[in-house]
Amino acid sequence: MSSPQIEIQLIAAVVAVACAIPGVFLVLRKMALISDAISHSILPGIVLGFFITQDLNSPLLILLAAFSGVITVVLVEWIQKTGLVKEDTAIGLVFPALFSIGVIMIAKNANDVHLDVDAVLLGELAFAPFDRLLLWEMDLGPKSLWIMGIILFTTLILFFTFFKELKVSTFDAGLSSALGISPIIMHYGLMSVSSVTVVGAFDAVGAILVVALMIAPAATAYLLTSDLKKLTLLAVAIGVFSAIGGYWMAHWLDASISGSMTTVLGIVFLLVYLFAPRRGLISVLYRQKQQRTEVSLLTFLLHLNNHSEEENERHINHHNEHINWQKVRSKTVLDLALKNNMVSVENSIVSLTIKGKEFTDLALEYIITNKNENIEHMKDDFFLFRG
Repeated sequence: MSSPQIEIQLIAAVVAVACAIPGVFLVLRKMALISDAISHSILPGIVLGFFITQDLNSPLLILLAAFSGVITVVLVEWIQKTGLVKEDTAIGLVFPALFSIGVIMIAKNANDVHLDVDAVLLGELAFAPFDRLLLWEMDLGPKSLWIMGIILFTTLILFFTFFKELKVSTFDAGLSSALGISPIIMHYGLMSVSSVTVVGAFDAVGAILVVALMIAPAATAYLLTSDLKKLTLLAVAIGVFSAIGGYWMAHWLDASISGSMTTVLGIVFLLVYLFAPRRGLISVLYRQKQQRTEVSLLTFLLHLNNHSEEENERHINHHNEHINWQKVRSKTVLDLALKNNMVSVENSIVSLTIKGKEFTDLALEYIITNKNENIEHMKDDFFLFRG
């Protein structure tokens, strides 16, 4: 690999880690769309900073852009608190307005500035290694790497310092206030970090990839674990993997690097969405099928218990008619009951076993009393599979 290739991957990995950490809390707070709003609404701050300094490399641009991001959050919450519109509607109102203001400012005062689609929306990581940081004629490496490195270092310090406060305020704002932790300060602190991160990554990777790296790894990790520390580590790992994998996909396809990274993020999320052990679509559908089978088994056993003296109601060839089931469903339930030793079959007549009778009595007690603690105990004792 050449030096620029290594630098591109290193920049992408640092951006991925820097975006994943605040992204976890945005996803947990159900504020994923706010990252998209910030990534677009920072434009007025960038333009204003350029008008003041006439220097695209001035740190003032980052500060004013971050301030513009915070203003976005404030406006969204102010509109939402009126109760007239919901949060997603407020976001859809605020960020196009601010983005448009930035475009108008450019059009009126800087007609010769070209808003390139690659630079503003997709970004172009391939050019990042050529924008070098020179200090006393010494080449210190890509400027984007230093900017994102400083932002990442600051984010990590804040993350480890305020981890407990962020955790409490994220999951229980009332408890946070009772413990003397201001949810408002934590909220705007998180929004400020998110804004600075978005601004820092904006020039290197563009708005689309910033949003993808901030939300997709956290959303993917959320399907795999509920532990906050593991979720954060998984989000970071997924972000770095997708960034590196996306680069090599772009290299193989000769395509946009940022676009390929976003595609890999989407593919990883889709795979986890389908195959996650507990929250994946296939697992959920399987669990729902098992639960329907459990309910059917309970219905079948209650039917046998209610008609213990009527053999025609318990005939193996007729119970599907009496319970109004299809033959396949009837056979599935009967096989499960036999497998669990709940019933016995003699001369085509189905009868409850001692175990089946005991379960039926407990099930009736559960239905009547509706005590939640009984059901798990029943599943452990009587079923070979869990619902």
